Amino acid sequence: MLTNRVFMKKTRKGGIIKVVREHYLRDDIACGIGSCGLCSTSEGRTLLDEAPQPGSTAFTAPHYLMLDTNIILYQIDFLESEAIRNVIVLSTVLDEVRHRSPVIFKRLRKILADPGRKFFTFVNEHHRDTYLSKGVGESANDRNDRMIRRAAAWYGKHMLEDNAKCKVKVVVLSDDAENRAKAKKDGLLVSSVADYVGSLSGHPELRDKVFNAEKWQDESRIIFPAHLTASQIHEGIKKGDFLQGSFFASRDNFLEGNVRVEAYEEPVLIQGRLNLNRAVDGDVVAVRMLPKSEWKCPSKVVLVDEQNVDDDAAMEVADPEFEEDSGEEKTPTAAVVGIIKRKWRQYCGILAANPLAQSTRHLFVPSDRNVPRIRIETRQSATLISQRIVVAIDYWPRHSKYPIGHFVRALGGIGEKDTENEVILLEHDVPHGSFSEEIKSQLPKLPWTVEPEEYKKRVDLRDITICSVDPPGCTDIDDALHARRLANGNIEVGVHIADVTHFIKPGTPLDKEASLRATTVYLVDKRIDMVPDVLSSNLCSLRGGEERLAFSCIWELDDEANIQNTRFHKSVIQSKAALTYQEAQLIIDDPSQTNETAQSLRLLNTLAKILKRRRIDNGALVLASPEIRFNIDSETHDPIDVVAKKLMDTNSMVEEFMLLANVSVAEKIHQEFPEYALLRRHPCPPEANFEPLKKAASYQGFEIITDSGKQLATSLDEAVKPDNPYFNTLLRILTTRCMMQAVYFISGTIQQAEYFHYGLASPIYTHFTSPIRRYADVIVHRLLAACIGADATYSALLDKQSTSQLCNNLNYRNRMAQYAGRASVALHTHLFFRDRTEDEEGYILFVKKNAIQVIIPKYGLEGTIYVAGRNQETLKNKPTFVYNEETQTQSCGSVEFHAFDKIVVRLSLDSTNVQHQRLVFELVQPYIEGFSVEALGKDGGEDKAVAKRKSGGADVEHQEKSAKKSKKDGKGKKK
Repeated sequence: MLTNRVFMKKTRKGGIIKVVREHYLRDDIACGIGSCGLCSTSEGRTLLDEAPQPGSTAFTAPHYLMLDTNIILYQIDFLESEAIRNVIVLSTVLDEVRHRSPVIFKRLRKILADPGRKFFTFVNEHHRDTYLSKGVGESANDRNDRMIRRAAAWYGKHMLEDNAKCKVKVVVLSDDAENRAKAKKDGLLVSSVADYVGSLSGHPELRDKVFNAEKWQDESRIIFPAHLTASQIHEGIKKGDFLQGSFFASRDNFLEGNVRVEAYEEPVLIQGRLNLNRAVDGDVVAVRMLPKSEWKCPSKVVLVDEQNVDDDAAMEVADPEFEEDSGEEKTPTAAVVGIIKRKWRQYCGILAANPLAQSTRHLFVPSDRNVPRIRIETRQSATLISQRIVVAIDYWPRHSKYPIGHFVRALGGIGEKDTENEVILLEHDVPHGSFSEEIKSQLPKLPWTVEPEEYKKRVDLRDITICSVDPPGCTDIDDALHARRLANGNIEVGVHIADVTHFIKPGTPLDKEASLRATTVYLVDKRIDMVPDVLSSNLCSLRGGEERLAFSCIWELDDEANIQNTRFHKSVIQSKAALTYQEAQLIIDDPSQTNETAQSLRLLNTLAKILKRRRIDNGALVLASPEIRFNIDSETHDPIDVVAKKLMDTNSMVEEFMLLANVSVAEKIHQEFPEYALLRRHPCPPEANFEPLKKAASYQGFEIITDSGKQLATSLDEAVKPDNPYFNTLLRILTTRCMMQAVYFISGTIQQAEYFHYGLASPIYTHFTSPIRRYADVIVHRLLAACIGADATYSALLDKQSTSQLCNNLNYRNRMAQYAGRASVALHTHLFFRDRTEDEEGYILFVKKNAIQVIIPKYGLEGTIYVAGRNQETLKNKPTFVYNEETQTQSCGSVEFHAFDKIVVRLSLDSTNVQHQRLVFELVQPYIEGFSVEALGKDGGEDKAVAKRKSGGADVEHQEKSAKKSKKDGKGKKK
């Protein structure tokens, strides 16, 4: 049978059309109960247990659970528990969850796909006895609730028809009081989640996972202004009263943040708790610009929220005042008036237990300093106090200083390396599960050889002297090079890239997984591969002496490195050697080496120097970042030594030809596909980004000109201090931080003038050279193959909308991978400094009102020495420091601290608080009595290390780049 709905619709052109919608109903849809004799269940569908174990003191009979939509949307953590089984999910509810939250829908689908969980989807929308049409004036929500009650009643009747003695019941879970009242009136069993979980025996941990807003209600005091409704926000944006953008919290000051909006070139400042108005990092917010008279300057105070107690007295602590900087230009300032879209996720961190022994309310301290503390209720604080845990935010009411959430799960002991690595991966949203059995079953089987037909379709380059040059222990070798002198006197140079697309076909499960992961993530002691190891470290790795499939870019160059012609083709190669940078450098520098490999490397090195000089002359930037590498113990996998990265000519040699290949491929795919080429651009930074750099350099007597990349490069080259050889490196580190993020994009979506790559001074650029570890390169390979007729296009490849969405994911995953790598370096720095105290040379990066921010070149890390302000309680009986706003200096007596000054700092790990270990920075030199610590003796400080002092506590800041991987672990990879 079917139901009809007929209505008239007006078109854009004013015409009237008749629309008929037919809804088919059936009477043979399975109920999902395995023992049911009235209906059959199709193979492969989850069957509900015949007699489910109740486990509830409130509902003692065996029963199935039936959920309403809000239970799934707000209690998904509770539903993911293995203790919750035999659940009926209606198609009505499933469709509404899909519409309202794709993220929750994906998590629900994962539960539904697990046959052991016994979650059954009942298609009630197409069952004759459970379908209900929408009533006149009835809201969609009320109709859905009525459908749920109808389905629950049908199940009860259906089970009795099958077995008159059936004792199995259906319990409807709903947190809607009105819906529960109507269900009770209909004679149904119904409960709220909190009441149901409270009645369960044997699973007390589930109580912490339940979101219960009623427990936190306290309307006696209001802290924050009310958020505007969605309709008010929409109307205000339409009129121009409000602006919208993404909110980014400050890492240095928890009471400050900014929002990027289209109307202003610079981000608008949000300062103070009331103006922040419960915005959390990443939220899309609506803001109201304040009058110019109320604009502020960004605070120069380092302010960390140190509240670790959840009680009413602590909640009333007033926020510190923001000082006015009368001599500095004010920044456009705004206040958050509403939340357009929450970007809340699950957060990792530690529990700050309430000192009141009987209290169940505690504060959760997230690992991410951009996220506020979260109030949670748990009865497991004694156990969780020493664990890393995961917490989700439920809501943030006006009366609460912090958002309110619930405990999700524990990850493991604080300080355990496996646990801390898991935190890094979760915090940076890195997909790190094992590849599915479906993907594994489709991988090539070993031993593998090149198929005979491939020799016919490809150019055979096995006789050419090709070699790879990589970091020590690199196993995913995706590029190799060759150079040889031609008969006409020119030089043939080839870049050969692993042909990953031969193994990854569009639309396959492996292709979908690789596009989701988007990039390989390199941690200090492990690698999270984008593709399975059999490809990344074997069949797609251009290992020495083994035949491999490649995609080659070959140029004919003259002796001045000018390109005479370029060609691309699929090839078969056999690398003659897999060299490290050092091994290649030794071959180049050894005049006794005259074989073909040595001649090839020398030609490549000579041409690379010409290419690099030309790039720099054209305005390419040479920047810097503090990079280090850990030597890892082969058994414990703990760091045993730290060394700074050393660059050789061979590093630059490989880089130059990878850059040249990327430019050549970008030009080719844009020529053939001007609307659909996947490219990479680096936007020019706004002038405001350079202000910290300009000020810092001007205090040292140098002028940094930023009108163009060429002028910036020249200014940096000229900013040299003979008495401070690290000064220029510091300037380049600061310059790196002024840069915008380079991003992937589709050529037809922006103007060609915006293709420019600022850092490389290149009008067009893409990524072609690392398809093993970057999915962007996979797409570029497919485009290039289509250009040369080696492969055909497919619909998604030439779809702007889908490829633009892909670029968004690539940019996000690439950014998260960088952050995860830096966090891994910070973790191993902590491990390295366990039971270790060292005095090291450092340089001042910034001088703040209450702190001095320092960089330690040897370890590539940053920290803060507090001298005044928020942390004044830790500085009792200490000398007084005076901050000079005009010169941006701190002085104490005759000692004055400027940016770029060299100092000596003591590094040690503060483990007094097991929940939050931190690397402590303490001043050694210049010596200030009562503030500086005594220098360690020559014996290294094991005997002389003083007790940890609080004068310079600081969390380790993230490094600019992740450490290179150790040879023992075989995880190395050039950036």
